[in-house]
Amino acid sequence: MRLIRSSVVLAVVFVAGLVVGQFSRADLAAQPAPGQQVYELRTYYTHPGKLVDLNKRFRDHTTRIFEKHGMTNIGYWVPQDEPAHSNTLIYVIAHASREQAKKNWDAFRVDPEWQKVKTESEAAGPIVTKVDSVYMDAVDYSKLK
Repeated sequence: MRLIRSSVVLAVVFVAGLVVGQFSRADLAAQPAPGQQVYELRTYYTHPGKLVDLNKRFRDHTTRIFEKHGMTNIGYWVPQDEPAHSNTLIYVIAHASREQAKKNWDAFRVDPEWQKVKTESEAAGPIVTKVDSVYMDAVDYSKLK
């Protein structure tokens, strides 16, 4: 019985490794060549009580629509300390180049699905008060390079 359990565990670990490996290869295939992409750091500030709505919009729609328009989702964070913890979303996305970033954003803004999602999510009023954006290049010792 112990041998069967060990075999099952090994099989699960092996399959999980294959699945993770496939996702990693797929993610890498979708990425521009190292050193060619540009990262964009974006900070969104929300109206009081609206961070939950913004996170829902990103979780349910925005990140997928970003990918549709050539933007790679890198990571999303909220600050740990107040008052920013309650009204700030910070994230990093990647684009193939700075020029491509402009094209990506232009296509995203006019996407009918995005326009519908934005309109519906703001039915009770605007969510975001301000957006800051910084384009960045990874340095040679960065793990993202």
